[in-house]
Amino acid sequence: MTGIGQERLAAAAARVGALRAEMGKVLVGRDALADRLFIGLLCRGHVLIEGVPGLAKTLAVKTLAGAIRAVFHRVQFTPDLLPADISGTEVYHPDTGLFTVRKGPVFCNILLADEINRAPSKVQSALLEAMAERRVTIGGETLPLPEPFLVLATQNPIEQEGTYPLPEAQVDRFLLQLVLGYPTAEEEKEIVRRACSPEEPALSPILSGEEVLAMAALAGQVHLDERLLDYIVGLVGATRDPQGAGLPDLAGRIAYGASPRAAIGLARTARASALLDGRGYATPGDIKALAPDVLRHRLLLTYEAQAEGLTPDAVIRQILETVPVP
Repeated sequence: MTGIGQERLAAAAARVGALRAEMGKVLVGRDALADRLFIGLLCRGHVLIEGVPGLAKTLAVKTLAGAIRAVFHRVQFTPDLLPADISGTEVYHPDTGLFTVRKGPVFCNILLADEINRAPSKVQSALLEAMAERRVTIGGETLPLPEPFLVLATQNPIEQEGTYPLPEAQVDRFLLQLVLGYPTAEEEKEIVRRACSPEEPALSPILSGEEVLAMAALAGQVHLDERLLDYIVGLVGATRDPQGAGLPDLAGRIAYGASPRAAIGLARTARASALLDGRGYATPGDIKALAPDVLRHRLLLTYEAQAEGLTPDAVIRQILETVPVP
């Protein structure tokens, strides 16, 4: 069923366990978030993290970067930012009369685009080529980005003033959109205890960039049964034709459903999730667990549906409950 040997699976699971433990030194109650970030890394897909201030969005990204031996850059998105501040620019040298390329912060392995919706569209679009093609064009010269390359962007959903919503075309470039909730009382108690401690935990790199690429290649070998492919196509298809999927209540409430990019994302993330658990095969549970994160930012509801209080997550729940599981 799978060509991955048990020894390789066990070794990968052990490395993931060590990574989780290292990130757990800093993060409290964010195991699922840490796993999703690593799944994005293994799938070579970008992640959009949404949540109100103070929920450790930025801290989670910095913690992941600290646990991986790779180049990490952070860009604080602001209204006065320019595209060249992201990608780089040409610099003129009057002594030689020549131009040289000065690379921007996008030339790294992990890029934190902090509060991405605070910069105007022309700056947000500077990331499009990098996210889609993994290369940047500066002054007519096209330069490849290092591998692995991952954009982790954060945004605050409750602020509207001084923000620029991401266009749908760019949102679709993100493999996952994660929505963070508040911690439990016990988790918050531990967060306060750690914040008041005079000692800050020191992170040790667990994986190198080369090891991440090797694990990404291994995730691509995880077995995905043909019936699971049918299940994935059925889930994504239900967002476009809810009536045909047995969801007449959703007909007319979804303006645009998910594209084939969503189906590809579900297949890739299901494989990566299986590898994180030390399995050489994906299951329907992997798909169902990741479906909200892969689909929620790819559903565009009608104005009437939004006025009724319907949310993409509610639509996805109905689809998961209706589409038959193989």
